[in-house]
Amino acid sequence: MRRRAKWLLGSLAAVLALSGGGYAVIAQPQRGAGGQEQRAGGGLPPATAPVQRGDLSSGLQVEGTLGYAQERKLNAGGPGVLTWVAPEGSAVERDGRLYEVNGKAVRLMYGSTPMYRPLKSGDKGEDVKQLKRNLQALGYGTGLDPEDATFTAGTATAVKRWQKAHKAAETGEVGKEDIAFASGPQRVRKADAAVGDEPGPGKPVLTVTGTERIVRFQIDAAKAAAAKAGDPVTVRLPGGTSATGKIDSVGGTAAPDDKNGGAGGGGGGGDQKAKVEVSVTFDKPAEVNAPDQSPVTVALTGETRKGVLSVPVNALLALAGGGFGVQVVEDGKAREVKVELGMFGNGRVEVTGDALKEGMQVGIPTL
Repeated sequence: MRRRAKWLLGSLAAVLALSGGGYAVIAQPQRGAGGQEQRAGGGLPPATAPVQRGDLSSGLQVEGTLGYAQERKLNAGGPGVLTWVAPEGSAVERDGRLYEVNGKAVRLMYGSTPMYRPLKSGDKGEDVKQLKRNLQALGYGTGLDPEDATFTAGTATAVKRWQKAHKAAETGEVGKEDIAFASGPQRVRKADAAVGDEPGPGKPVLTVTGTERIVRFQIDAAKAAAAKAGDPVTVRLPGGTSATGKIDSVGGTAAPDDKNGGAGGGGGGGDQKAKVEVSVTFDKPAEVNAPDQSPVTVALTGETRKGVLSVPVNALLALAGGGFGVQVVEDGKAREVKVELGMFGNGRVEVTGDALKEGMQVGIPTL
């Protein structure tokens, strides 16, 4: 039998160009000692696989890490000796203790503006509004106007009530070292200082995060089109369970493509590729119970074609006259059928051709 075609290797660029930028892995058959392709007797291929009709997705699977949103360092507000810190993994809500300096608690309040100054009568600003909203939420400032940015006499009275509830000196003022503002409940990821340390103003005490579970992963910049904000995903969690979610953000480039060793000619990192940071949120985050920093697999849906014919990617042949085909096996005989390629996905490729039908067997190499 004349060998008019061969299984592909090294023709990936041509296939990708024809498939609109999809991704495929194209293999070659094994060869015997004489360098000939291994085929079954009678010129038949060593193995076959069926032509299938169904939905084909171009989605990718990427490895990610389970974590929590909005990680940040929490710095000390004043000098002193650290006498207590919230334990790792604990969740701290409004008015809860984050840590203690010289036996005095630093408590969590909700707000986006950091605690950058002491707050007292006459002060004005968004931080004053935040304080008043927290005092109201805790039941100490019922009559306060949360849209008024001025620290009023009523604010001082509410502060004294709050201080009295915690058996603190009733000064009516809030020191920079008394509270820390954050966007919501915080989870303690780790302590950056130990009990007995003197961290000092501006030195980190805790690393905290939000309490919402997220997944972070990086994807090659060349494949970034497969990850769009709002796209649904499925996350395979430790233990074999899965959870649905969506892409929350697609960030900037995480690392340069440094094939030439960089502009400085340092030479290292020659195999680096540009990466894009992606984060995923869950549809039901409360049901995700796996440990922090667990490895997970994220299935990106990509484009889906409905009811198309497809064959395994390694069934493709490079035809001698140009183009691509498959080797159809019927009634103990093999013949080559030219096909047009469509979308690639999950190890298969969409094919069309007048002589191709669902259920036909096509040859594949033995790998």
